[in-house]
Amino acid sequence: MQPIKIAVLGSGKGSNFRSILNAILAGQIKARPVIAVSDVPGAGMLTLAENLGVPTAVVEEMKYRTRLSEEVESGLVETLRASGAELIVLAGYMRVVKQPLLEAFPRRIINIHPSLLPAFPGLEAWRQAVEAGVETTGCTVHFVDSGIDSGEIIAQAEVPVLPGDTPETLHARIQEAEHRLYPEVIKRFAVRELL
Repeated sequence: MQPIKIAVLGSGKGSNFRSILNAILAGQIKARPVIAVSDVPGAGMLTLAENLGVPTAVVEEMKYRTRLSEEVESGLVETLRASGAELIVLAGYMRVVKQPLLEAFPRRIINIHPSLLPAFPGLEAWRQAVEAGVETTGCTVHFVDSGIDSGEIIAQAEVPVLPGDTPETLHARIQEAEHRLYPEVIKRFAVRELL
């Protein structure tokens, strides 16, 4: 079986991307990153990719802050198709995905979110969890659809909210769970269990 070709889209430092790459390099996932794309020039994830010889691209959007215009997203689709990507992995990508991308890769776009969806969709889910006073939160890997964190759930990992937790301490523990869960899910795609 050939390694699954993945494209990773992100907007930040790339800690989830790093955990995925570490699992690939350790032989735990039979996958090959074919491109890393960011909407933030100079994002840490791009440096991480470049250091490992993974091709990179930057998507520049001047019109909108939370999504891509149809023209820009259509260009992104072409870039991803040209890379040969079979699975699109959102790792800290801070824009809502729209139709050009959803139509081009149906059930081939996944995201990780720092809560047990459907609880606390949207931004700063760890802060929402602390403010709500819940005892348990966690992270969710889900298929991406046209809503915000509303796609079909693939897998979840629970994280307890400890007495005295701040949004920052809780976020750090959720990220540790994300770094375990996301590679596990991508491995399921790599063995064609979820394709």
